[in-house]
Amino acid sequence: MPENRTSQHFLKILAFVLSVSVALTWIYGEAKGADQAFIIELEGSINPGTAMYVTRGLEKADKTGARVAVLRLDTPGGLGSSMRTIIKAILNSPVPVVVWVGPRGAGAASAGVMITVAAHVAAMAPGTNIGAAHPVTAGGKDIGKTMSEKVVNDMASYARGIAREKNRNGEWVEKAIRESVSITSEEAVKKHVVDLIARDIDELLKKIDGRTVTVKGKEVVLKTAGLEKVYYHQGFRDRVLRTISDPNIAYILMMIGLAGLYFELSHPGAIFPGVVGGISLILAFYSFQTLPVNYAGLLLIILAIIFFIAEIKVTSYGMLSLGGLVSLTLGSIMLFENVRVSLKLMMPTVALVGGFFVIVAALAFRAYRCKPKSGKEGLIGEVGVVKEKLDPEGLVFVHGEYWRATADEPVEEDERVEVTEMDGLTLRVR
Repeated sequence: MPENRTSQHFLKILAFVLSVSVALTWIYGEAKGADQAFIIELEGSINPGTAMYVTRGLEKADKTGARVAVLRLDTPGGLGSSMRTIIKAILNSPVPVVVWVGPRGAGAASAGVMITVAAHVAAMAPGTNIGAAHPVTAGGKDIGKTMSEKVVNDMASYARGIAREKNRNGEWVEKAIRESVSITSEEAVKKHVVDLIARDIDELLKKIDGRTVTVKGKEVVLKTAGLEKVYYHQGFRDRVLRTISDPNIAYILMMIGLAGLYFELSHPGAIFPGVVGGISLILAFYSFQTLPVNYAGLLLIILAIIFFIAEIKVTSYGMLSLGGLVSLTLGSIMLFENVRVSLKLMMPTVALVGGFFVIVAALAFRAYRCKPKSGKEGLIGEVGVVKEKLDPEGLVFVHGEYWRATADEPVEEDERVEVTEMDGLTLRVR
């Protein structure tokens, strides 16, 4: 009994110590986060990968208890759906979000305009610009007239509503969408598009100190002077997703995937090409959701694969391979609507992958048509030498082995005979 009581006391003390440790760690983390400015850097096109990165960054800022999140922005624009994801994350963030277009030479074009306007505080560095928000296709070309009116009206009303909520110049934002106007940082401050100009993040934190902003319906006074800057860096996953959203990378991944699976189907059991092909295709299809894929082009590429596979089974004297190469080339050109896959990349890729398909098809066709080398089928038609007189049965040496054999008429030793059939382990020769 005394030993049990001692054990119980020990467990209680241990539980108390652990509870105190957890509480102190949480308090320390909250106190540390309260003295931090969380910096998120968005540079380059806006796509699902960057949208996910910004969203997670704002969630991290909230968890660490940061006083403010600064989104450093430098973008030519990007996908409207990804832009809306970022804007929703900003509008619903419990941490005040400051968008700073910088450093010098940076810009907030297209979707970047709406992201800047949606911030609790919008700032720009000297020598930067904002504007040119007219919706275009992923390749930078104008949308068709009817569709353009719908998209522009939708985007204009969306941006106008956000600008009014943030007390910014909604008329100029609508003009940037409808007429693609662009202005400098100094003009943006005068027109009440952004709130201030700051050379760097340190100056930005000093200038916004004491400013009152509305965060989720509540007024918050920013206390940002002297805050520790903590940078939220892109993780491996974010870098991968951002990389494969490039149409050139997506195209290469698709070609590698198709080539790997084709090789696996032509030569079952290789395994490695099939594994690499499967992974590449999955990554390619993920990329396709971020790009304007023309399904006619995709179907032409699939048709090319069917032609190459049919070449193995059908004697077409190269016509199916030729058709496959033409289909592969046309499909590659048509794959993305208004997105320029580099011709310097496309042409060598088509040549290499097409050549690979033709060579594999030729090898598979040769293997399919050639005479078997082993088993019963491999012995039929082989020529051997009589080692023991056949009268009617004897011994022959054929295919590197000794076999019992029979013949319709006597055959002397050392004479050459041809295998006509096989019955069990006995050959029939002539």
